[in-house]
Amino acid sequence: MRIFHIQASGISETQDLAALAAAGVPAQGFIWVACARREFEVAQAQVQTMLQAVCGQQLVDLHISDLINNQLPSHYDYTSQYDVLVFRRLAAGSHPNDLANPGQPLTQEPTRVGPPILRRIDTSPVGFAVFDRVLLTVHPTDCAVRDAYAVKLLQAATIESHSAGARLPTSPADLMLRVINQMVDGFLELRRELTHQLDHWQAELLNPRTRFNNWNSLLDARQTLHYLDEVCEDQRSAVQDWIEAVKTWPDADTVAGQRERDLLQVRSRDVLEHIERVVHHVRRLEQSVETAVQMHFSVQGSRTNDIMRTLTVLTAIFLPLNLITGFFGMNFDTLPLIHTQTGAWVATGVMVLVASVLVLVFWRKRYLARSGR
Repeated sequence: MRIFHIQASGISETQDLAALAAAGVPAQGFIWVACARREFEVAQAQVQTMLQAVCGQQLVDLHISDLINNQLPSHYDYTSQYDVLVFRRLAAGSHPNDLANPGQPLTQEPTRVGPPILRRIDTSPVGFAVFDRVLLTVHPTDCAVRDAYAVKLLQAATIESHSAGARLPTSPADLMLRVINQMVDGFLELRRELTHQLDHWQAELLNPRTRFNNWNSLLDARQTLHYLDEVCEDQRSAVQDWIEAVKTWPDADTVAGQRERDLLQVRSRDVLEHIERVVHHVRRLEQSVETAVQMHFSVQGSRTNDIMRTLTVLTAIFLPLNLITGFFGMNFDTLPLIHTQTGAWVATGVMVLVASVLVLVFWRKRYLARSGR
């Protein structure tokens, strides 16, 4: 568990919930409490005590269940005192999820099969409870999102960053949106790996000299992309609900407060735009897979047509030759050319001439030409 006190003058970090609860409401700034899901489940009594001391309000039992549950889709909920947002991340996770730990009471997601990039896609949820002066975040076991943004936050608090114009989060809602924005932008790395894998499959599907045998992996990829599309739709719906809720907040009393409210709405719309961009990328990857499969079967159909045309031409060429040999093969004594010394050569010449004429005719009609690739 990591606890940050964020204010305009700087950032301090601690891990003592009891001291934080004893200190009460901070004079300036706000508190960010970030913990793993298992930590939150074990220490939820201490967290509730801290929230009561600092915010005068505890989390509702149903919201605690939402924050602990790692099967929950992205969604938004609220009370009169705080807001709850559960947001599923999209990342190429290399760590086991919460359920791999001993004693974890959560239900494990089914293991994916297929290529490594698809097996490593992690969509574990990150929970946010937004109070006026406290942001509580509940992360998967690896806490990759928390640690990555904590490094970025501490760097922004340095003197050099302040001189370069870096702004620290001004409220728990502002910090939540920044963390979500970083989670959404993390899909770009995942997209590059997925695109590379799909391009490799497309090359195999359209290569006439190879036989594609990864149909199970391709079907798994289609199912995974469909699942990612559903995850992104849930993300967009949750953020859209958050934006609508922000619009209903009462107006600020001061000009600075109203400016912060406007910046919060701008940042919320920016997060929504990033999510819509991710949805577009996922759907384009889905279409790419579908197009590759359709092109594969189209090429296979074209190859089958080439083979059938070649067999038809060969049949047409040998049919008159079979008629000639069948005619001279009849068991009659009065057939022409039977008793002459040159009869066999004449029959052979006729057969060669007929075959040559048919080949020339079929070649002129382009029946022997192969389909272009």
